[in-house]
Amino acid sequence: MSTRPPVPPFTRDSAIEKVRLAENGWNTRDPEKVSLAYTEDSWWRNRGEFVQGRAAIVAFLQRKWTRELDYRLIKELWAHDSNRIAVRFAYEYHDDSGQWYRAYGNENWEFDEHGLMHHRHASINEHPIKPEERKFFWDRSAPRPADHPGLTELGF
Repeated sequence: MSTRPPVPPFTRDSAIEKVRLAENGWNTRDPEKVSLAYTEDSWWRNRGEFVQGRAAIVAFLQRKWTRELDYRLIKELWAHDSNRIAVRFAYEYHDDSGQWYRAYGNENWEFDEHGLMHHRHASINEHPIKPEERKFFWDRSAPRPADHPGLTELGF
C-alpha cells in the first residue's frame, strides 16, 4: 500500500503541510494524480453529490474541471486532531461563456494510517464575480507561489 506523508497523528505543522499538498494537487487539475491522495474506497460528499472510490473521484473531477475553467484554489487549515483535518477554502474559475465565479467552502477530512484520505465532506457555495473582482493570480500551470496571499490575508 502506498503512503502519502505526512501521516497521522497530525501536528499543527504536519496538518498545514497536508493542506498545502492537497491545494497543490487540486491546482494541477489532473484527476488521476489527485485521486491518488484518496483510499481506493474513499467516500465523498461534495455539495449534494455522493462519490465513492477512486474511479468515481476521477470521473467527478473530470466533469468538474471541464466546466470550471482556469480554476485556482486556496485552502487553509481550520482545525485538526490525530487523523482529521478541517479546512476552509475558496476558488475562482470561469465557465465557457466567460462568466467568473468565486466559491467558498469547508471540508472535513479523515485519513487512514498511510496518510490517504478515506472520507471527505465538502460544503460549497459560489457566486458570480466580475473579472476585476478576481483575487487569485498566479501561473495556472504552477502551484500557488509562497508569497501569494492566503485566505486570511485576502480577507476571506
